[in-house]
Amino acid sequence: MKKFLALLLSSGLLVSMASGCKAAKGDQYFVGVAMPTKSSARWIDDGNNMKKQLEEKGYKVDLQYGEDVIENQVAQIENMITKGVDCLVIASIDGESLTDVLQKAKDANIPVIAYDRLIRNSDAVSYYATFDNYLVGKLQGSYIVEKLDLANQAGPFNIELFAGSPDDNNSKFFFNGAMDQLKPYIDSGKLVVKSGQTSFEQVATLRWDGATAQTRMDNIITSSYADGSRVDAILSPYDGISIGVLASVKNVGYGKSADLPLPIITGQDAELASVKSILAGEQTQTVFKDTRVLAAKAVEMVDAVLKGTEPTINDTKTYDNGVKVVPAYLCEPVSIDKENAIKVLVEESGYYTKDQING
Repeated sequence: MKKFLALLLSSGLLVSMASGCKAAKGDQYFVGVAMPTKSSARWIDDGNNMKKQLEEKGYKVDLQYGEDVIENQVAQIENMITKGVDCLVIASIDGESLTDVLQKAKDANIPVIAYDRLIRNSDAVSYYATFDNYLVGKLQGSYIVEKLDLANQAGPFNIELFAGSPDDNNSKFFFNGAMDQLKPYIDSGKLVVKSGQTSFEQVATLRWDGATAQTRMDNIITSSYADGSRVDAILSPYDGISIGVLASVKNVGYGKSADLPLPIITGQDAELASVKSILAGEQTQTVFKDTRVLAAKAVEMVDAVLKGTEPTINDTKTYDNGVKVVPAYLCEPVSIDKENAIKVLVEESGYYTKDQING
């Protein structure tokens, strides 16, 4: 009996030692990374950056893209749980569609980190890594205010508004941040939305789709600007949408003469096509979010939760997902236009090379 007890104690010690080794060596951990789509260069970069950084730490990684199909992402996450991942990092397609599958993760004691997009209606979300989404919108709105010199000019100036996908929790943060800058001028009449479409529900763009945005802009021009008036600014929350609305206004002659200059068009993510457009004098602005920084923060969170320590967070109040306030780390975005694009994106951060910009 004593020998049997000694064997049990020895086995327990071995289990404890094995667990300790696993905590010390990331190569024994398996991380599932669920990204929304490959249709945006931004998400490809996010996925690649995270996979690279996790693998450099010795982690095994399963990286999957849902291609903006909710059922695909749910099935991919279920498969990751079945394969025995130790942690999940999820950039959701629809922030409200994962409640059931994340309950399965919770039941299997798998921690979940929401990546850039908040996952709603689930208490299984441990942490949230993102950029300061309200500040992103604020940068976009204040850029329009500055470039139109609304503090000094009498106006009125015509503006049209676009927002992100209604199923992405970030979209309202972007929109609210921008509108807090723009609404005082809309209320005073210095900015005029000729389409009359000013609510989030009216201006949201499902799946952030550029073609959808282009069609909507086409309709706005036809219905609201047939009298010869011109659009002076377009609030766009994302580069893919910016490229769509840019194509729309160019199709009716904007940018071809001094009498009909291109409107101010904002954006987000500093995608290469938009950076080139900005340098060519077409799209006006974008918000740079260094995906390497965000990926590094998510990797730090993975490290911490799997080793039983607390990750660094800097926000414990903002992101209520309907069930809990999710502790978050907010990275800082940077406004980019023609004046600082090369300095910030090439010289300072090395995010792009000169060959990429010029190619």
